[in-house]
Amino acid sequence: MGFLLQLPPPISFLIVSAGATLLTLSGLYLVRKKYSADVLKENHEVAAIIFNAFGLFYGVMLAFVVFVTWSGYSDATKDLEMEANLADDLFHITKAVPDPARTTMQHGLIDYINSVFDELKRMAEGEIDIHSTGVMGELLTRFYQIDEQSFPNKQIYAEGLSRLNNLAEFRRLRIFTGNDTVPSVVWLVLLVGAVFTVCFNYLFGMKNIRAQYLITATLTITMSQILFLIYVLDHPFTGTSRISTEPLRQVMEVMQKEKG
Repeated sequence: MGFLLQLPPPISFLIVSAGATLLTLSGLYLVRKKYSADVLKENHEVAAIIFNAFGLFYGVMLAFVVFVTWSGYSDATKDLEMEANLADDLFHITKAVPDPARTTMQHGLIDYINSVFDELKRMAEGEIDIHSTGVMGELLTRFYQIDEQSFPNKQIYAEGLSRLNNLAEFRRLRIFTGNDTVPSVVWLVLLVGAVFTVCFNYLFGMKNIRAQYLITATLTITMSQILFLIYVLDHPFTGTSRISTEPLRQVMEVMQKEKG
């Protein structure tokens, strides 16, 4: 399903909904072809009770998974924004440092932002981990090699060191959040629950078969879109719905304009 993430959201949602609806309506057609509405009506009393209870439990679980994946997507967005913000803060701190230390630190930060763009591309392909690039290590080395006496005062040096350590921390958090996926067992429960929920509709017999087709299609479309939404939110750095890199672009523009 990875290719669906590369399509515009309306198209990918349409494909998923259409495919799922075609399958469920085909199943309903086969059931109604074999059993008449009068026969299925015998299931109404028991099936309705079970369907209500099952629908409640499944709905609660579905809502919980959506909340968790949305929270993860939101956390990944904040991690990237904080990473860009800390890089910008460090760049402005370097303005208080005389050359050649200022130039060394500024070039190191620019190289780091460029490396983040590259990391995000590889994260979309699942080819990234915290040790995948040496740019952060080089940035730390450049900072540590600068003589503390190059800074106007110790407070600025301490603040710069603190921001640099925070930058490394948020980079790790970004990568960890990007690698955090919904476990396979959760997907299994969600998909099996979706199949059971839709199949329960086959136990009901409505004389107006078109109305039953419409109800089944509506339920299928709603559930398939929610499940696909979970899949999209579970891949915050992949596809057309990935997290925006605009904060990084803005910071890079500032650095390019103001570098000494």
